[in-house]
Order: sequence, then structure tokens, then C-alpha cells
Amino acid sequence: MLKRLAIGFCCWLGSLTLYAQNGVLVFQSDFGLKDGAVSAMKGVALGVSTNLHLVDLTHDIPAFNIWEAAYRLLQTAPYYPKGTVFVSVCDPGVGTERKSVVLLTKTGHYFVTPDNGTLTLIAEKMGVQEVRQINEAINRLKSSEESYTFHGRDVYAYTAARLAARAISFEQVGKKLPASVTKITYQKPTLEKGLLKGNIPILDVQYGNIWTNIPKDLINQLGAKTGDRLQVEIFNETEKVFSEKIQLVNTFGEAATGENVAYFNSLLNFSVAVNMGNFAEKYHVSSGPSWRIEIKK
Repeated sequence: MLKRLAIGFCCWLGSLTLYAQNGVLVFQSDFGLKDGAVSAMKGVALGVSTNLHLVDLTHDIPAFNIWEAAYRLLQTAPYYPKGTVFVSVCDPGVGTERKSVVLLTKTGHYFVTPDNGTLTLIAEKMGVQEVRQINEAINRLKSSEESYTFHGRDVYAYTAARLAARAISFEQVGKKLPASVTKITYQKPTLEKGLLKGNIPILDVQYGNIWTNIPKDLINQLGAKTGDRLQVEIFNETEKVFSEKIQLVNTFGEAATGENVAYFNSLLNFSVAVNMGNFAEKYHVSSGPSWRIEIKK
């Protein structure tokens, strides 16, 4: 019996390592595409293995905006299969003492990034199975030791490619760390005494819609339904920047052009928009950890 349990445990451990072997490598950064930085990272990855499947999540994270990098990972990663390796480089502290890590989630996904808050939402949503610190003595592009400002190329892309291509196991990334990551504080969705509170983590940037982290089931618990007019207030820290009753709709076609509406976005989270307009610009609303929303019937 004990032998059978031991074999099962070893197989389970082995399956965690195998998750890294699907060969898919997803890149995210705040580099933009105006120069060769992203191409250089991909070149490093292909230098490890030309069999890797390279995918871009986005390279339009606003410069130094760690929070938005965290959200874009959350928005995208759950749709990729187990074993996918993500590289996220939004690293204003490059070259400093912040740790370079690889997170293995309980869902079997890998994230290669500085531990600077980028993993806040992924850790909460997908769970922390294990965290390892990248050993740069082994997992660093050769002849890059004197470069201190492009860890995305020299450390993260190289390590991620080696992991995705099976050149190293997860254990060979580096030493095991406590199963936690650096987190950014923000307003989590709560419902108490008829008042819903949440965060505005991101804008639907193409249209200026306001996306919140309040899921549809909390709106249901509030007792709100399509057609109801809800009192919506938006704050930046303690400053109230918007207050109005807004109708909850299923589609934008239910509202007149220029009318404020509430709806559920593609993630089934509560959102606010101006039909055929730009809510963020009209009301000077932005997003991030300091932005929050309150909703009442």
C-alpha cells in the first residue's frame, strides 16, 4: 500500500514538471514595438529552440504600470492550456534587489517575471503551487553578465524558453521560495448591507468603458436585474468623481446614443459605458489600485 502511494506521489510530482512541456511561450511587456526589444527576446527564445510556439499577449502595457501587467495576465492566462509558460516584463526596478522568479500555479501554468506585484491577481485566481527564484548563474544568456538593464532578454526570455523547451525542469530554475508572491493592495469585491464595493482594475481602452472586478453573481445577490437603475459612484482614493443612477442592460442596443449604461463585460464583471461614447474621457475616470466603485439599488 505504501509503495503504491509513493508511486502515485512521484507520478503527481512528475505531472507538474510535464506541464511545462507544451512548448507554448507567451510574451508580455511594456516595451512597445517601436524598437527591437521584443524581437530580441524572441530571438533569445528561438536560440534555445526553434520548435517553440511564440505568442504575444501585449507589449502595450503603459510604461512602468505593474498593475496593468498583472491584470492583463489575469485576463488572458486562463484561456491557455496547462504547461504554457508566460514571460511578463514590466520591471521599473530592473537590476535592483527585487527577485526574479518563476511561479507554478495550481492550474499548471508558469509565469516568469520579476516579483514586483505582477503576480498579484494570478496568484489569487489560479493559486500558488510553488515559487522558485531564478538562478542566474545557470539560467542567464551567455555573455550577458555585464548587462544590468535588459533582464527581459537576458534572464526572463532565456529561462522561460529553456523551461518551455524542456531544456530544464522547474526544479532547475533555482531554489524554492515560500509559496507566496509580492502583492499590490486593492479593493476586493464585497457586498454588505446592500452596498457593493469593488475596484476598477482596467479600462476597455479601445472604447473607454469602465471594467470592474465585481462579478455578476454579486450583482445578483444585490437583487439587481436587467432594466433596474443602479446608483453608481466612482472614487479615486477618497475623491468622488462620478455619481449617477444608471440602467443595467444586456446590450448597448437597448440604450440611446450617448446614454450611460451598466452591463456585464466578456468576463461577466460589472462594467459602465457611454453608448457610442467614451466614459473614461467624459468623466475623467481611470483605473488601477486606487480606483474603486460603489453600487446600490
